[in-house]
Amino acid sequence: MKLWEMHAIHLKFETYAVWGNPIAQSKSPLIQNKLAAQTHQTMEYIAKLGNLDSFEQQLLAFFEEGAKGCNITSPFKERAYQLADEYSQRAKLAEACNTLKKLDDGKLYADNTDGIGLVTDLQRLNWLHPNQRILILGAGGATKGVLLPLLQAQQNIVLANRTFSKAKELAERFQPYGNIQAVSMDSIPLQTYDVVINATSAGLSGGTTLVDAEILKLGSAFYDMQYAKGTDTPFIALCKSLGLTNVSDGFGMLVAQAAHSFHLWRGVMPDFVAVYEQLK
Repeated sequence: MKLWEMHAIHLKFETYAVWGNPIAQSKSPLIQNKLAAQTHQTMEYIAKLGNLDSFEQQLLAFFEEGAKGCNITSPFKERAYQLADEYSQRAKLAEACNTLKKLDDGKLYADNTDGIGLVTDLQRLNWLHPNQRILILGAGGATKGVLLPLLQAQQNIVLANRTFSKAKELAERFQPYGNIQAVSMDSIPLQTYDVVINATSAGLSGGTTLVDAEILKLGSAFYDMQYAKGTDTPFIALCKSLGLTNVSDGFGMLVAQAAHSFHLWRGVMPDFVAVYEQLK
């Protein structure tokens, strides 16, 4: 094959990436390339290390060079959102995006597929039915990104946080979209919960949430939005130590949010469960 032919073939590859810092640990390139292979889409998807000082310039240059879209991970979700020209409702409410798409007119469109990824994974587990009661632990950025799709799925949410004012602020923001109540971590109502979701960042440093074991025992199913390859997250380990075995980490959510981003870019919805089964 002549060099110019190889070059012509390379040009057909539309470029996508995931931006974060750190980024070496990201599973997104692996997942997105599996989704592309499954749906016979020709695209290139790579990991990019964002510079904490000049991320905005890097990202705009990436799109100016012809990239079609990207995922955004920590710590850039809010900063990327600020760069967008248009937004989905869920990105607007989260004030953060995990997905950007370059539109035909050159504008950047921001979406947040974290919440719909969580909802899709809860459906895979058969843990999501209308009018359930869900307890969410933590009121940070991870929670903010998932509240709208959960409320749209007709879930009644109790939102618990160590700093009550933070939970209250989020609950008020999302009140127009469904039933959500804020409580502090030490005053969680003693009632049954269909699903308990850990959205605190405690697991990242190896700690567990400051939630009473008696509260956890009132739950039917336990979901950690974090995941740890080949081992249990601290939250899942805590649940198991209490004899609670209906547990799942967030790897399915990671694959599902990737599938929803992929759908936004390529117009094709992959079978995320098949890719999840391959990679888990």
